[in-house]
Amino acid sequence: MAYDRRAMIDVQWLDFVSVPTRDIARARDFYVRVLGLRPSPFSAGEVEAGNVTLGFWNPEQDGEQFQPNVAGIALRVPDVADARAALEAAGVDFIGPTVDSGVCHMAFLRDPDGNTVILHRRYAPRERH
Repeated sequence: MAYDRRAMIDVQWLDFVSVPTRDIARARDFYVRVLGLRPSPFSAGEVEAGNVTLGFWNPEQDGEQFQPNVAGIALRVPDVADARAALEAAGVDFIGPTVDSGVCHMAFLRDPDGNTVILHRRYAPRERH
């Protein structure tokens, strides 16, 4: 499908990311109590992750099939190794070892619904291409 470039819109920033769940209260509790995100002051079904809101959505309540986000959302942390150690001490299981990509460190875990959460910290400057 070809698109007309004149149809571009003025996107100002990212407002929220939807996180699929089968239990909104359980998801919110995990992201607040375990990962330390702030509860949203506006909605019981949302948490604040720095500059982006995570909104929990139960697709089955809308007649849609539930599928976890396995591609993941990346949460920037000061130190991936320290964050991973703290979460492992709290009983969180990780997927594989911590990864050093050559520009960042990443550690992968799954939330209670199977959504991938990535602890992330870039240590090399971003380069333009």
